[in-house]
Amino acid sequence: MQLWEGEYLSEATPIIIGEQHSLEALGEQRKLNIILPAGYHDEPEKRWPVVYMLDGGMQQDLMLVTGLERWNRLWGRSEQAIIVGIETKDRQRELLPATSDPAEQGQYPTAGESAAFRKWIAGSVKPLIEQTYRTSGTDVLVGESAAGHFVVETWMNSDELFDGYAAISPSMQWSNQALARQITGPFEGKPPIYLSIADEGGATEEGIMDLADAMEETQDVCFSDRRNDLVHANSLHGLLPEALQYLLPADADWLDEYGLKLRCERLGQSGTQ
Repeated sequence: MQLWEGEYLSEATPIIIGEQHSLEALGEQRKLNIILPAGYHDEPEKRWPVVYMLDGGMQQDLMLVTGLERWNRLWGRSEQAIIVGIETKDRQRELLPATSDPAEQGQYPTAGESAAFRKWIAGSVKPLIEQTYRTSGTDVLVGESAAGHFVVETWMNSDELFDGYAAISPSMQWSNQALARQITGPFEGKPPIYLSIADEGGATEEGIMDLADAMEETQDVCFSDRRNDLVHANSLHGLLPEALQYLLPADADWLDEYGLKLRCERLGQSGTQ
């Protein structure tokens, strides 16, 4: 097709960014979206860590997370990884435990099946990924808001499932801060966790700060306090690169020069900046 003299429109070709699987969980079909690292098919002997991203549907956070992970790669800020976007359908049902708060019960009547969703991830999602792709054995779980609560709950009660955790602005107000009230730190021997707070305020802030205080003597923790910089709506955008930098560190020695220093207001005893 000629647009004007000397200019032609070429035939369009698809841009393929990943692969997709469909699995059933809690009686519903949902998608697993797999984004492979650049060079995955060119290095057949290499194995890769895996970032499991909650709320990872095509219309959820998949594209944002993929872009930020690729941006980290360009700067050498974190190790390249396979991204597994786990689609959620009813976030309160899948990501949160039952609540004792009458207002939350009324607003979210289906909430409370996080344990079943976690069992599905452990028994179906992870085996599929490990059997299908060249994984290195290092797996991290990332989530924000309600998904951040799921991350904290998993880290506290089922920490053997993943090698690292990132809870960005977790919804610690849920069920009158019930999860926060279970805190009995210090949490020695647990995998590394990245925990952050933005300008949430109220019960959410109280719960996150209680958790951060309990973690103060814990070895592998990065607590990033961004109450003066970010709000709940942009905390994932602002902090996922830092979370990956902490959990999947690369060996770049130029990051500080470009303002990419890992910022942990509280850094566990065995951590490094």
